Amino acid sequence: MQHILAFLSELAANNNREWFAANRSLYQSARERFTAFSADLIHRLSTEVDPSLAGLTPADCIWRIFRDVRFSHDKRPYKDWFGVFPAAAHRSNPRLKGKKSLYGGYYVHLQPGHCLFAGGIWCPPPDLLRALRNEIRANYDEVEAIMASPEWQRTFGDFDTDDMLKRVPAGYDADFVHADWLKRKSFTFSTPLTDAEVCAPDFLDHVVALARIAKPMNDFLNYTFEEYGPFSPRE
Repeated sequence: MQHILAFLSELAANNNREWFAANRSLYQSARERFTAFSADLIHRLSTEVDPSLAGLTPADCIWRIFRDVRFSHDKRPYKDWFGVFPAAAHRSNPRLKGKKSLYGGYYVHLQPGHCLFAGGIWCPPPDLLRALRNEIRANYDEVEAIMASPEWQRTFGDFDTDDMLKRVPAGYDADFVHADWLKRKSFTFSTPLTDAEVCAPDFLDHVVALARIAKPMNDFLNYTFEEYGPFSPRE
C-alpha cells in the first residue's frame, strides 16, 4: 500500500496530463496493486461477512481515475485518490452493482492523509431517501440498538453529519426523538484510517473487521429495498 500512497502523493502534486503521460507506468503499477487488493477484499467480504457481495469484481467496484471536468470549476484531470465500494447488485436491475449500486456497502478510500473506511448509503435519489427516513422513523429502536454496541461507538459513533438539512423535512415531526437523523441527505458512517494503518501488513484484516461492525447497519438500511423498493437509479 505504501507504493499506492506514494503514487497518489506524486499525482496530487503534479495533477496534469503531461506528468501523467510521462509516469503512466507508475499509475499502472499502483492500479494493479489496488485492483489486487480489491479482489482480495471482495473475496474476504463475500465469504466472511456479507454473502450478497458474491460475484462482484474489482471492475464493478473501483472508480476510474479520470475526472469529469465538463461542469466543474476544478479542471484537474485526475482523481488523487483510489476508492473501492463493494455493494450488492439490485434484483430488479443486476447491472446496478458495486459503485453503481444504491445499496449500503463497504467503502475503502485511499488518499494520503485522508484515508477512510465507510459504510451506508450515499446520496440516495429522492424516493429512496424518503423511504429511508420512513424506515428510521418507524424502527428507530433498531438503529439505537446497533449504535449502542461498544464496537460501533468506538468505530463510527453516529451517522456522518456532512450532508444535512438545517430543518426536519416537511412531513416529519420536528419533535421526533431522533429528528437529527431525519435531516440527513445521506445515511453513511465512517472512520478515518491513518497512512500507517493502510500500509500495515494486517490492513486487509483490519478492513474486514470494520466491515463486520458496519454490516448490521447496512442490513437495516438495505431492508428498505425489500419494504419499499424498487427505486429510481441515481442520476
